[in-house]
Amino acid sequence: MLCISVGTTACTALVLETAKKLREDRQTDDQVSDAQIGVSLLSALSDRGSSLLLDVNADVWESRVMLTGTVTDAKVRQNLVQMARSDKRIRKVHDEIQVLSAIEHARRLRVNRYKEEVSSEGLGRVVGDFWIETKISAKLIAHQDVTSVNYRWRSVRNITYLIGRAQSQSELTKVLEIISETNGVSQVKSFVELKPMLKS
Repeated sequence: MLCISVGTTACTALVLETAKKLREDRQTDDQVSDAQIGVSLLSALSDRGSSLLLDVNADVWESRVMLTGTVTDAKVRQNLVQMARSDKRIRKVHDEIQVLSAIEHARRLRVNRYKEEVSSEGLGRVVGDFWIETKISAKLIAHQDVTSVNYRWRSVRNITYLIGRAQSQSELTKVLEIISETNGVSQVKSFVELKPMLKS
């Protein structure tokens, strides 16, 4: 009945998202709390201007927030970070928002729209952030030793930022290796925590 009401495409997305959440290591309470924090942050971004919803990302994992994206004003960045830190539900804010000139910012949007373009310096091709994220998704989902649902990743100007929880150090090492070897990734910054060891 739900599929009929929302449509086939929306239903497929809903089923996939639900299946993904069932496989996550996060407790249900954490998932609900993280979703509420995420909605609050998106609402706050929207209140500050619709363009910020496209320019800034807020990924939440177990009450930790990873802010990524680009803005053209350092004061806007500072206000966004302060807004996130003022939420008592959030235990840690990772501020990775980059401040760019208006020209650099516009160029980033153009690269993302077309996936790839020839760089003005003639140094080959610049791979867009969305394309990088898509390739990372495909690689992590396909790897049998990686529980990809426990990670969130963003690429901003060819730097990939990662948050979530790894099953083990070896899994995290593999994830970082996969990402760093992805075409277009120049650097990886990880805010992933390790799953606590069970006491015997």
